[in-house]
Amino acid sequence: MSARSNSAVSRDIAYHLHPYTNARKHEAEGSLIIERGEGVYVIDNQGKRYLEALAGLWCAGLGFSEERLVKAGSAQLAKLPFYHSFAQKTSGPAVDLAEKVVEMTPDQLTKVFFANSGSEANDTAIKIVWYYNNALGRPEKKKIISRAKGYHGVTIAAASLTAMPYVQADFDVPIPNIIHTDAPYAYRCAEPGESEEAFTDRLARGLEELIEREGPETVAAFIGEPVQGAGGVIVPPESYWPKIQAVLRKHDVLLIADEVICGFGRTGRMFGSETFGMEPDIMTLAKQLSSAYAPISAVVVTDAIYQAVADNSEKLGSFGHGYTYGSHPVSAAIALETLKIYEERDIVAHVRTVGPRMLEGLRRFADSPIVGEVRGVGLIAAVELVADKASKAPFEPAGKVGAYFTARATEHGVIFRNLGDTIAACPPMIITEAQIDELLDGFAKALAETEAWVAAEGLAAVA
Repeated sequence: MSARSNSAVSRDIAYHLHPYTNARKHEAEGSLIIERGEGVYVIDNQGKRYLEALAGLWCAGLGFSEERLVKAGSAQLAKLPFYHSFAQKTSGPAVDLAEKVVEMTPDQLTKVFFANSGSEANDTAIKIVWYYNNALGRPEKKKIISRAKGYHGVTIAAASLTAMPYVQADFDVPIPNIIHTDAPYAYRCAEPGESEEAFTDRLARGLEELIEREGPETVAAFIGEPVQGAGGVIVPPESYWPKIQAVLRKHDVLLIADEVICGFGRTGRMFGSETFGMEPDIMTLAKQLSSAYAPISAVVVTDAIYQAVADNSEKLGSFGHGYTYGSHPVSAAIALETLKIYEERDIVAHVRTVGPRMLEGLRRFADSPIVGEVRGVGLIAAVELVADKASKAPFEPAGKVGAYFTARATEHGVIFRNLGDTIAACPPMIITEAQIDELLDGFAKALAETEAWVAAEGLAAVA
């Protein structure tokens, strides 16, 4: 392995542990510095072009050079570069965007609160749930259930929901009132010979036992991504969400759909909730809301939740929550234009057209000696690399092989994301079939090189 690829592997493993480095030193170590974008491609400071197979961080749905979004932001900067949404004031773009979000989201969701990131949106959702139950005279009903392998952000409350060691270790999280249940990760968690129906029955039964053990009067909400993204692109079995929701309704537990990654077409429907039959009481949105061209997120709630919050705020004199840059008019204008483009170009239909080409193409690698599972839906997919196909034994140390793969793919001009030896693909939704073939070609080259490296290194499975 070359010195450069060694460095790339080390950087990929350390990314979440040490993201802040001296910029000059960072460049000297060979880090990728991106200077500009063209459609689904990004170009580094040496002029090399890469197909961005993760849309940045699951977010640049319209790619990296959509001129209409640039113009929308520039026009709003010239007209009104900032205003807030405090004390009965707001801006026109914020109002227009709120109306558009309500129009597009499921019918039961009627009111919108804007923030700046997915983490803030999920923090806000927790605060709204707690406030709501206080307004209803249920101060003990405060516990939030999230799932293993779920990713909901890195603020204190959101990191408490994110059940991943690298997000929680030494940060003194989770905070109280956050509890966790199992993920619908059939490849790793289904018992030998267990059918899909039996697996989902067991998960639903486990959730109900958890709620009953904690006391239904203390459990307020369940939060889940339709497809668990950063946890490994975990696609739930078809019957999973209906069974989970039946348990939640039985015990009067709200459902929060974290659509930060799945929202706005990624799964082949406008929202992942529609793809998997979820009927959320609260939905959180970000990332593709503005195609990541400006920071913005949203929390969309039912009228029942809104009314209880509004009545309680009137009693207290105000709703004591908000962000200086929430509803920022520039971000709102860009997001509004983004949503218009999604509809005008029928991005959802495009995803349904090209998504199968990517997933079927990745499934052609299933016979590789180091590929354990290929999974996905729409334009989000993952290939899990394993040391032993029969036993599903992972590589040791976790992340090393996946990091080597992503380094080789980058050398071949395709940027994937390694999630602990699971290789994630989530390209901009404007990707063409020819560009998907380019993505698959880069994957094939990196996989062949990784297979050879694993064999040469004699990497063994976990005992």
